[in-house]
Amino acid sequence: MHAPIGNFDSATPAPDALDELTRPVADAVRHWRGSVPADQIVYVDTDPEWADTATFVEHYGRELLEQSANCVVVTGKRGGGTTLAACVVLSTTRVDVNGVVRRHLGARKASFASMDTATGETGMEYGGITPVGLPGDWPVLVDSAVVDLPYVLVGSGRRRGKLLVPGKAFAELPGAVVLEGLGVA
Repeated sequence: MHAPIGNFDSATPAPDALDELTRPVADAVRHWRGSVPADQIVYVDTDPEWADTATFVEHYGRELLEQSANCVVVTGKRGGGTTLAACVVLSTTRVDVNGVVRRHLGARKASFASMDTATGETGMEYGGITPVGLPGDWPVLVDSAVVDLPYVLVGSGRRRGKLLVPGKAFAELPGAVVLEGLGVA
């Protein structure tokens, strides 16, 4: 199979690559629902040594810089309660944590989750966290620019490998809310 974006040596429909994914991501692919068929989600093998964005796009295709998204875990605090959420924004932007995220979560304070919290709560490796397979009760805040792309490169749950996901599929993830201005330049 040829990857829909980028220059990868191997590309496999995600349902045929479950052994390459962490348990929560594999389970999400296995039980996938929505208008986008699961076999349109593509797993590509990547070398973790090339994970740095500049090195990654040099090796796998410069166009990927504009077609990649980051998934970050944030915490919102109000009173004694804490809400964990994920934010998905294009890799050329940063998450508006103190504006859009804080307001959407109804939090007094919002911040990025610690590495231990992010990996412990998701079951994924730091640097490979993906919105596919997150806990079902989490809000998944998705920048509208991500949904507008034909395909988006995101983590696979591990540092090795990535997922290529049709943009519109992000709007159909459990807990997904599409927001304008979540990613800022």
